[in-house]
Amino acid sequence: MEYGLSLGSNLGDRQAWLARAAERVASLSSVRVIACSAIYETEPVDVRPEYRDSAFLNAVLIVAASDAPESLAERLRVIESELGRVRQEDRNAPRPIDIDLIYADTLQIETAGLTLPHPRWAARRFVVQPLADVRPDLVLPGQSRTVSQILATLPVRPAAERWGEF
Repeated sequence: MEYGLSLGSNLGDRQAWLARAAERVASLSSVRVIACSAIYETEPVDVRPEYRDSAFLNAVLIVAASDAPESLAERLRVIESELGRVRQEDRNAPRPIDIDLIYADTLQIETAGLTLPHPRWAARRFVVQPLADVRPDLVLPGQSRTVSQILATLPVRPAAERWGEF
């Protein structure tokens, strides 16, 4: 099954956190990395005023995995915890790493712990821009437009500027 993963970091050595997370994902049994986007520096979205200057680095990984979506999501949460992510009441507080499942093939899932495709992916340039690098022609469930068509409709702010490569 093909999965899209969004990686983000806005604490410390952001590039190193993304690299560590990507390495950890790639080392999971039953997971193979298919593609990796460029890294983008992005403006924080939906954060408290004191965090507005904490820019993120974001990227997208496309992986093939035999895991069920719920199982892979749990394995990703373990990686986040092992890399120092502490879940807080403020879910948009600064963090060394954030790994979100964007989609799982053509599945639509809505459970207490997981919604796929991610409910806000198409409104977030920090997800859509790197996803367009690796899957520009993808049409996710619930959409009639490709990722690149969605990207073309998003406002330029909050910005996502190409920052580098893994």
